[in-house]
Amino acid sequence: MPLVDSHCHINFDGLAERLSEVLDNARRNDVAHLLCVSVNMETFPQVLRLARDYENVFASVGVHPNEQEGYEPDALELLAASGDPNVVAIGETGLDYFRSEGDLDWQRQRFGTHIRAARQASLPLIIHTRDAREDTLRIMREEGAEDAGGVMHCFTETWEMAKGALDMGFHISLSGIVTFRNAEDLRDVARRVPRERLLVETDSPYLAPVPQRGKTNEPAFVRHVAEFVAELRGEEYEDLAEYTTENFFGLFSRAAA
Repeated sequence: MPLVDSHCHINFDGLAERLSEVLDNARRNDVAHLLCVSVNMETFPQVLRLARDYENVFASVGVHPNEQEGYEPDALELLAASGDPNVVAIGETGLDYFRSEGDLDWQRQRFGTHIRAARQASLPLIIHTRDAREDTLRIMREEGAEDAGGVMHCFTETWEMAKGALDMGFHISLSGIVTFRNAEDLRDVARRVPRERLLVETDSPYLAPVPQRGKTNEPAFVRHVAEFVAELRGEEYEDLAEYTTENFFGLFSRAAA
């Protein structure tokens, strides 16, 4: 059963220079589709070009919460960029209080801008959150993120936060972190997420799962994540592959068009 890597960065160093090999490896591991996620406006044209050149690659548009330099788009500019049919989501966006310090009101403002753009575009959000649980959920509620829907990508937070996002109609995406030795709390979340709201991803080139830990991550390795999560949940791998793929195309409906 084919899989989808719901979040990767194949335009980044470590993958972009060997793109043909990376895509071949994905195919050999039954990874049929991938979503290449934007982190700033400067490299968004690279992301979009990949989606235009490869029919199994989709794009998003957005500015990562830790990007402090570069162009800051407003909601109308994000809306305009999302008009390309290869763009299936807004983000990644969100809050990260772990890697950024000081007055982070600019992060909160950016997050709100992206939510408003997603609502106007009728596209789902890709949300990155780290050490910002209360503010992330609060801003999602205040800005009406449930009207857009989306995914909490590379989820590493508590079940309480997962429940808050699920209650707003969001999906939870698990990366290779779930395979790490010290991730027992995350494994508890992985067992509890309803099957109709679960996705899998690599976040490559980062966070390679066991047994590839320490290597440059790539979309092919999402199979390790899926196999691990299936065993964790007491499910057959083929079943999990099928429903996470269905979930992806249900959430990112433009990708199914």
